[in-house]
Amino acid sequence: MSATPAHRTVQTYNLFGESGDLPDVVHCETIAARSVLHEWEFAPHRHPRLHQILLIERGGGQATLEGRTHPLRPMRIVNVPAGDVHGFSFKPGTQGWVLTVSAEMLDEVLTPSEGLRRVLAHSTVVRGTPEMRSAMQQIFSEFAGRHFARAHLLRALSAALIGLVAREMAANGRMPGGMTKPDLFRRFEALLDQHFLQHWTVSDYAAALSITPTHLSRLTRAATGHAASHLILDRVIREARRNLVYTNLPVSTIAYALGFSDPAYFSRLFSGATGLSPRGFRDKVHKGD
Repeated sequence: MSATPAHRTVQTYNLFGESGDLPDVVHCETIAARSVLHEWEFAPHRHPRLHQILLIERGGGQATLEGRTHPLRPMRIVNVPAGDVHGFSFKPGTQGWVLTVSAEMLDEVLTPSEGLRRVLAHSTVVRGTPEMRSAMQQIFSEFAGRHFARAHLLRALSAALIGLVAREMAANGRMPGGMTKPDLFRRFEALLDQHFLQHWTVSDYAAALSITPTHLSRLTRAATGHAASHLILDRVIREARRNLVYTNLPVSTIAYALGFSDPAYFSRLFSGATGLSPRGFRDKVHKGD
């Protein structure tokens, strides 16, 4: 894969080279499985709704995370938050694992008061531990099977690995200020979480931040590659996905809870954003149980 010449051409994927939705509760694959298809090189790209954790078993190479270069060696963990630009150059034959989890699953397992989200929001490389390696192996073993309670165990094991990674990051202070997104964007994200159920417009968020709508969209494009209007819709869809996966609420009840007066309109909006009807999305994900 050729290198990306400029930040404005950074590609956005769900998984590298794919445009489809996350096909399972989580996604697991070896580093080699996809690397051999791309000559062990991955140009800078981002995943808007997916968080990734890589564990290097053997070999190594180099990771580019939000413009910073990090060497990769055996027993190193790479944390890649949703939306962060990242690329890899692996030594041929490198062995290891890649766990991909959705933003919806993170919403479900991360309790705001515990502070894990703030730590995990930073792209970095940290030392791996035997506990992380064991958790990753258990996740891959469960992912490969089709046993009863598979989805439940995948969520629980992934949550445990995420916690171990966050603990290591916090212990090592791997949260350098230069890697954080602009404070104004963080404020927008906070407002989005507070007001997305009220269906605020771009103008509403811009006014709350005392900037123009154009400035806000310029800011969000720089941070994520998307306009503010896209992120506003995506936050609603993310909550809808979370409810469809983690509750048995009827689609109409979910629509009303998300501030829609017309469930049919909600279904059309969801289908346009995901390519699946709400019921179709729920059925697809639950096939993993």
